[in-house]
Amino acid sequence: MNTPAPTTGRVVSLHLHPARGGMPMRPVEQVEAVEQKGLAGNGRYFGRVSRSSGSPSRRQVTLMEREQIAEHATSLGLESIAPGDVRSNIETLGIDLISLIGRKVQVGEAVLHFYEDRTPCEKMDALCPGLRELMTNRRQGVLAEVLRSGVIRLGDRISPLPQSADESG
Repeated sequence: MNTPAPTTGRVVSLHLHPARGGMPMRPVEQVEAVEQKGLAGNGRYFGRVSRSSGSPSRRQVTLMEREQIAEHATSLGLESIAPGDVRSNIETLGIDLISLIGRKVQVGEAVLHFYEDRTPCEKMDALCPGLRELMTNRRQGVLAEVLRSGVIRLGDRISPLPQSADESG
């Protein structure tokens, strides 16, 4: 019997990218999600626009489950992978993020649209050889864009909003 995916979860860690690539993520206790811009203070990703269209970049927020991160650590023979090391802005507990791709999701006060799974970068193998390959096939978290501004805090609830007819496929 298949168990349905959890429908609510919570924020267990928050991280902002540095202004320069390659530097460690900065842990924070709360962050302001800004509509169509991303997370205030998120280094080189906040307010990015597409070079070709001039429209806001959709890559505004990254999320990944701590459960998935722990599974990757176990597969690689590691005791753990520290919060922020997989370079996600929001790490979660208790919710299947991948199952929510295409959905609007309330995260704290903000509303995000989960639009696709993340593409892991070479920094994952720099953290631990083999991690990048493990972070494929729906085991890598999601990318989201901010639809409604609001504060996101540690411990905040994550829950999908009811689907409208145009979202249900």
